[in-house]
Amino acid sequence: MTTQPSVGRRMWTGSRPFRPVLVLLVVVFAVLAFTQPAFSTSSNLQNLLTAVSVLWIVSMGMTLVLITAGADLSVAAVGALVGILLAKLVGAGMVGWLAVLISLVAGAVFGGLANGILIGRFNLSFFVVTLASMITITGIVNLSSETQSLPVDSPGITNLAVNKFLGLSGPVCIMIVIFAVSLYLQRQTYFGRDVYAVGGSLTAARLSGIRVPRTIVLVYAFSGLCAAIGGIVAVSRIGIASPQVDNNLPLQAIAAVLLGGTALSGGAGGVGGTALGVLFIGVLSNGLSIAGVPSFWQQVVTGIILVVAVVADRLGGIRGVRPRRGSPPGAAGAAPVASAPVTTASPVTADDLPASQPVARVEALEPTVPHVTSDRD
Repeated sequence: MTTQPSVGRRMWTGSRPFRPVLVLLVVVFAVLAFTQPAFSTSSNLQNLLTAVSVLWIVSMGMTLVLITAGADLSVAAVGALVGILLAKLVGAGMVGWLAVLISLVAGAVFGGLANGILIGRFNLSFFVVTLASMITITGIVNLSSETQSLPVDSPGITNLAVNKFLGLSGPVCIMIVIFAVSLYLQRQTYFGRDVYAVGGSLTAARLSGIRVPRTIVLVYAFSGLCAAIGGIVAVSRIGIASPQVDNNLPLQAIAAVLLGGTALSGGAGGVGGTALGVLFIGVLSNGLSIAGVPSFWQQVVTGIILVVAVVADRLGGIRGVRPRRGSPPGAAGAAPVASAPVTTASPVTADDLPASQPVARVEALEPTVPHVTSDRD
């Protein structure tokens, strides 16, 4: 009789992809707490979490994009555009909650239409498409705002960064909600399963009956939605919508995702590791600032971290995992599966699907997928 591993054992095994960044985070946090007394104060930790809120939210959407073996360089531009749109809607007399809702829909539409359809339906390069979107949207932002910052005079929006819930600021609460939603999508839905399948092998995903174009459109729409939420959070913190596009934001988001164990080749990773990657970048930046290290050196360190993450991924040192039914919830984000990114597709059985999945879908996926010679087509 086979005994089931304990919850602690399963969580420890599931943490393997992001164990390096977890160890680094603990070490850096301990060193800073010991050498910089101001670092470990409750007020500074609150400021730290609030400061990384935008990066955290954007990185959740970026995680799903990278799992499909893509990347979204337009997130910062989408966030800036949503901020300008929000300011104009509020300035025109629209109530705050309705302006926020319209802005969120606009972000998802820009992500899904401008990026997802071109990449998923027309098989264009994600790098070219998202780079072109970034440039185009940046131009639209400057034209619509005339390169001027616009005030957002809405108490409901500005209170997002001021009001607290259970002792946590609004941006931190939004971070937690976005993480929970992303984790649910990743582990408990058809959509999450399809995202991993598409990233593992486009050919195998198509032969398994997965609607690959639709999945890619939804992934980039979710990334655009996260960018829009990040843009609204940024506006609520400073009370104005700035036309300045932070072109370092996509780089930092990709760095956080890679540090969290998501593979550049796609098909592996999880938002739990991404959360640790964001916290590591935030702790490092905050600690260096308290220690008086110039911001230029902080950029150097962030760039080096990204290069190390890419090299480690190429060498197989950072490797994510696909979710599996019965895996424990928590920061792991994805439970362990002893498999590499798919090169030769294997049959999908009921054990590979969530318990809530109907029998009809299992039967549709059960036939063995023929051997394929290429991961991508």
